[in-house]
Amino acid sequence: MSLLEFESVTLKFGGLTAVNDLSFTVEKGEVFAIVGPNGAGKSTVFNLISRFYDPFAGMIRFDGHDLLQVKPSGVAAYGVARTFQNIELFEHATVLQNLLVGRHRHRRTNLLSEILFLPSTRRQEIDSREKVEEIIDFLDLQAFRDKLISGLPYGVRKVVEVARALATDPKLLLLDEPASGLSVEETTDMRWWIDDIRRQMGITVVMVEHDMGLVTRVSDRVLAMADGAKLTLGTPSHVQSHPAVVAAYLGKAS
Repeated sequence: MSLLEFESVTLKFGGLTAVNDLSFTVEKGEVFAIVGPNGAGKSTVFNLISRFYDPFAGMIRFDGHDLLQVKPSGVAAYGVARTFQNIELFEHATVLQNLLVGRHRHRRTNLLSEILFLPSTRRQEIDSREKVEEIIDFLDLQAFRDKLISGLPYGVRKVVEVARALATDPKLLLLDEPASGLSVEETTDMRWWIDDIRRQMGITVVMVEHDMGLVTRVSDRVLAMADGAKLTLGTPSHVQSHPAVVAAYLGKAS
């Protein structure tokens, strides 16, 4: 059974078809990339998985569950976490505080136990702090632990957003343009983070990305889209050489 399944999914906004009869699967433990020109429907796929949108037709399954029966607020509880094109962090909180927010879905205490700070609450706080510290070490964020997000460089913020997503203990990590706005050196670091997230943490990764160098280096399979539909799906080398992709995404050969 595939971890994520799209089956004939169509999404329409009035007369505009944003996703058109899209089918694909993502296997557990792989890095799966979605590429295509602007407006191809890539981020819309993420918004469907996150339940921001209801499809016009089709089925989306995650880990054997019908995801279309899950409320948007419940998606994280099933083990799905994501980052965004535009960084969504709490600007006036520290790195540590932002990561602790990611532990919210693991909260098992109630208001009374937290007010009284009962042993169960203390254990939960300790567990959350230990998990967050592990992620800080994993992503080399020790130097920024107690710094406010508002004072951090853009590249560090991108890593912090990945860290907060990891703090939820996801089975599936959705990375929306993780290399956008990064320098060559920062993009290389992101490549290693993605590879380590898959290999060391055992987390399946689906990413939307324009940087074909990053896609080629980290992806097992690539889905190329244009105008909301699938152009082709296969290995990075297959997709890069596909005539429809060359025309729609990389530009027509001269």
